[in-house]
Amino acid sequence: MHFESPIKRRHSRQIMVGNVPVGGGAPISVQSMTNTETCDVDATVAQIRAIAEAGADIVRVSIPSMDAAEAFKKIREAVSIPLVADIHFDYKIALKVAEYGVDCLRINPGNIGNKDRVRAVVDCARDKNIPIRIGVNAGSLEKDLQKKYGEPTPDALVESAFRQIQYFDELDFHEYKLSLKASDIFMTVEAYRKIASQIDNPLHLGITEAGGLRSGTVKSSIGLGLLLMDGIGDTLRVSLAADPVQEIKVGWDMLRSLKLRNRGINFIACPSCSRQNFDVIKTMNETRRAT
Repeated sequence: MHFESPIKRRHSRQIMVGNVPVGGGAPISVQSMTNTETCDVDATVAQIRAIAEAGADIVRVSIPSMDAAEAFKKIREAVSIPLVADIHFDYKIALKVAEYGVDCLRINPGNIGNKDRVRAVVDCARDKNIPIRIGVNAGSLEKDLQKKYGEPTPDALVESAFRQIQYFDELDFHEYKLSLKASDIFMTVEAYRKIASQIDNPLHLGITEAGGLRSGTVKSSIGLGLLLMDGIGDTLRVSLAADPVQEIKVGWDMLRSLKLRNRGINFIACPSCSRQNFDVIKTMNETRRAT
């Protein structure tokens, strides 16, 4: 089968997350996030390695405390894949992991704090050549936007994003990617479509809190599929309440189905029925194990 996608991808500028290019026509990177206790260094390192083995380009790690930041130092020394630090509330944690070799900082404008704190993070990121992901989430919009819109909406997500974008522009910092996530497919897709036509920064795709392996896969495939078909998206994470390795497998299946990236074998199989004289499912599973 000829491997060439008819999708015309949106033009975006490029940033580097470690050695992985994001945007600027680079292949759409696939990432996941650890769900181990970060302070359990051995467990977190083992999971990162499993995620990388499954085909991840980037792995995100939650850093909720200074103890976790100290654990991150050991984790960073043990793995080579690019790591993103997920930071909420305490901007000082971002400054700490920046010292320990993090490849990208993820901050949420709804909870990171005032402009002075954001500026401190930006100044540190600039000094150490670390990109930032501005992570806007429907569940943690600024209080005044919650009051203005009454509830999360695509416009509320976009307005929240532009507040941060404007401040980054004032600080002359442009090494950032952006995400606008909600658990609602329609809200997420509309928000990304609105922002995609107004900026050229890379976009990180995801449907947040999508659900378990089956329901989350369906929900993410619909939402991310619509955006990818529009040419929107430079990196993605499928958010599942499941083993993070499964997120990578689903992400790769999405990209393979849309002929945007290829890894492994593309299975084509007719559903079993009474016309079959062999067990299709058994044969497929045996083939998977063999490869």
